[in-house]
Amino acid sequence: MSKRLMGLLIAGTLLSSSALSSTIAIIDSGTDMKHEVIAPKAWVNTGEIDGNNRDEDRNGYQDDIYGWNFAESNNQVIDYSYLGTLNDDIRKFFDIQAKMMVGSASTDEIKWLREKVQDEEFIKTLSIYGNFMHGTHVAGISAKKSEDAKIMAVKLIPTEVKLPFMLGLENSNLQNDKGWIETLVKKGIDLLANTQMTQLEEISYYVAGHKARVANGSFGTGYPQAKMIVETVYKQVLRKDPDAAEVEKYAKYFINALINAGQKIIKAAPETLFVYAAGNDGLNNDEYGTSPANIKGDNVLTVAATMGLSAIAPFSNYGKKLVDVAAPGVSINSAVPGDQYLRVSGTSQAAPFVAGVAGKVLDINPALTPKEVKDIILGTVDKKEFLAETVATSGIVNNDRAAKAALLSLSVSVTDAISRSRSEVRDMVEQESIVPFKSQYEKGIVLPLSSGFKL
Repeated sequence: MSKRLMGLLIAGTLLSSSALSSTIAIIDSGTDMKHEVIAPKAWVNTGEIDGNNRDEDRNGYQDDIYGWNFAESNNQVIDYSYLGTLNDDIRKFFDIQAKMMVGSASTDEIKWLREKVQDEEFIKTLSIYGNFMHGTHVAGISAKKSEDAKIMAVKLIPTEVKLPFMLGLENSNLQNDKGWIETLVKKGIDLLANTQMTQLEEISYYVAGHKARVANGSFGTGYPQAKMIVETVYKQVLRKDPDAAEVEKYAKYFINALINAGQKIIKAAPETLFVYAAGNDGLNNDEYGTSPANIKGDNVLTVAATMGLSAIAPFSNYGKKLVDVAAPGVSINSAVPGDQYLRVSGTSQAAPFVAGVAGKVLDINPALTPKEVKDIILGTVDKKEFLAETVATSGIVNNDRAAKAALLSLSVSVTDAISRSRSEVRDMVEQESIVPFKSQYEKGIVLPLSSGFKL
């Protein structure tokens, strides 16, 4: 264990925020802690004195007032130099994306969006802005769902990211030896997986040291991204292109390597409930896998996205075994940097809805364990027929019923609290119908989850 991690554990009792409210760590691409929605709920490390370039709490993270930037190893939890990059075309893209989801986009709007998806320069600009605003958008959703919870910023995803360089694995003399080829490629993949998961383990120790009870992870690597990464690793190691069978084989190996290495994430923070987005590839996680969504444990929840309360989102990953629950994730209006707002779709938006509910449950009953919070959230869902073969609970998270169960759990067992809440709180009613008459969704109009790997 590194000195930094050891310091966190030793200093743990000094790092907690207010004991009267839960802390939700937003592990993402950076959070605008000055935003009008987030600033009143910002977690502040009272063990540090801002701006004196000292590490008062001795946890190894100097001046970590609002959290820490693990992407660039500093306390700047967002890079404000990207303010002003939200332009009219990006706004128009998200506006048409929302219309296409509900089948209300015009022919001209669809044509415009299709052209933009093929414009490499626009997609690059959109991706950079997407990373810049992503953490703030996610944080704004959690902040709205939990009135008292505090928001901690943990930056994992750089605003502009690249695949790490694979050093020392190239060996062109072994290109024809199948055994060595497999060894070398797997070694490269394992290196990438362990590098990312070691960083995530450090983040877990960080949020545990600061006693964050909930951590939202709207990031990940899905099967399509794994395929692209494998192709890059293969070419770099062996200086040639892999065939389709090799790509599929090593992509699945890569996802499994990430998931296996990811067990150390949840073990490093056993008192934290991790809420992960299922992925935006429209795939079955039971078959193809997504990391960290497929990491399983008593303190892990994986969330699919729905269109309101009446349909699964067409882009959402799903899984009867490995995706726990669903929440709204289409055209969600939330904060973006600079006191602005944007409607965005994704499982990235569904997960913080659930993380916010978890924070609210803990605000009501702080004595609950992560497993008990998980049990309450899963046990109080609205059962939906369209989710019967899609998520393990067959349901959408019911905020009011979960809160009622938390209140009841102060005086009765969690099991009884869940049972009573189901009889006392009705299913939710759609406030604003967004179920399409005929969806115009097309693959590619919703970006994949943010990832530490980008080609």
